[in-house]
Amino acid sequence: MSKTARKIIIIGAAGRDFHNFNTFYRDNPDYNVVAFTAAQIPDIADRKYPASLANKTEKLYPDGIPIYEQKGLEKLIKELEADECVFAYSDVPYKAVMNIGAAVNAAGAAFTLLGHKGTMIESTKPVIAVGAIRTGCGKSQTSRRIAEILIAAGLKVIAIRHPMPYGDLEAQKVQRFAKIEDLAAHKCTIEEMEEYEPHIERGNVIYAGVDYEAILRAAENDPDGCDVILWDGGNNDFPFYKPDLMITVVDPHRPGHELEYYPGEVTLRMADVAVINKIDSADFDKILKVRENIELVNPGAIVVDAASTLSAENPALIRGKRVLVVEDGPTLTHGEMKIGAGVVAAKRFGAAEIVDPRSSAVGKLAETFSIYPEIGSLLPAMGYGEEQMRDLAATIEKVDCDTVVIATPIDLTRVIKINKPCTRVEYALQEIGKPDMEDVLKDFITKAKAGKEKS
Repeated sequence: MSKTARKIIIIGAAGRDFHNFNTFYRDNPDYNVVAFTAAQIPDIADRKYPASLANKTEKLYPDGIPIYEQKGLEKLIKELEADECVFAYSDVPYKAVMNIGAAVNAAGAAFTLLGHKGTMIESTKPVIAVGAIRTGCGKSQTSRRIAEILIAAGLKVIAIRHPMPYGDLEAQKVQRFAKIEDLAAHKCTIEEMEEYEPHIERGNVIYAGVDYEAILRAAENDPDGCDVILWDGGNNDFPFYKPDLMITVVDPHRPGHELEYYPGEVTLRMADVAVINKIDSADFDKILKVRENIELVNPGAIVVDAASTLSAENPALIRGKRVLVVEDGPTLTHGEMKIGAGVVAAKRFGAAEIVDPRSSAVGKLAETFSIYPEIGSLLPAMGYGEEQMRDLAATIEKVDCDTVVIATPIDLTRVIKINKPCTRVEYALQEIGKPDMEDVLKDFITKAKAGKEKS
């Protein structure tokens, strides 16, 4: 490490922070990353970014890099004599970002946001990237719809998901998921299963992990073949890979958020295609506001209108029943959604009452409601670790209801025991009018097929 190396703290949440380090700082003796900080996700601090991942060709970090709680950031800056703090996590309101920036500056350090020029990796395969302006817009069903079209066109699709490495970082360097059993083998959290399982169920291979250059090279050379890389984004982050086609999903249930949250506006400004999802359940004036904001910051984007269509496994278990609605956890927490697919389904299929679970919440679930009181009468399917999974099961058991409506992307009964009647709600992207996804993918498919024939 150079004696004049600039001391860096990377402010993160176990995702973008590690990627920024790997692509921008690792092996560069002009920088000394003295710490990561962790926020947003429970129980991910007090670990180390291991030396095996922190060093590629040079050996600048023989002891790895410590990870601290973000709440002690100002003290940490002074103790470590940090010169600069790099903000590196997503789905954060601009005010909160600048509050952190003010604290960093007051402690004496510079405050930095890295762009995609220094952090995007180029692939040898064509890349489609799917992002969003907030968590819970409908990235996952958009990615699934894109995969269906590409596969129908005869292309082999390998999906790569934005990182969620909340466990053993060394073991999670490169992860490949091709069958349901792989989820248990990699000790996946509920949050990871929600993203990986829908791809596996449709016959797609999906990768994730920590080192996204190593992940990309493995995916390009997947044993089952690879014609196209599908970047399945997380939160509202911009892609880790340079896309040939960038698709960003916006949400008219949260009009204005596309210009108020970091880095969602970046993702929208980068988009070749903007998908306005959920227009079947949003108010007209809110849809119009989103259209105006797309035109304001990205007038060249193609706009696709879409609905998030719902189906219930057993509607009879909802009609006239007192139901407990279990929704995707991150959508309710840092996504700040007050209503999800489960609530829409409960109302649409005639539930007599949506039961409030808060008085029955135990352990980590009670803690979640304390941190995010705006969640209201929904139960987030929090499962970042075994303790949270146990507390989720115990909370469901305590709630006095007739039926559990499961609106997570996975079969929750496969991972926790539910001793009540339950039914799954599933949702898919349905384009409305023209242009549709087949239209916007037409040129990409033609080029991808031409590249496939050459190779």
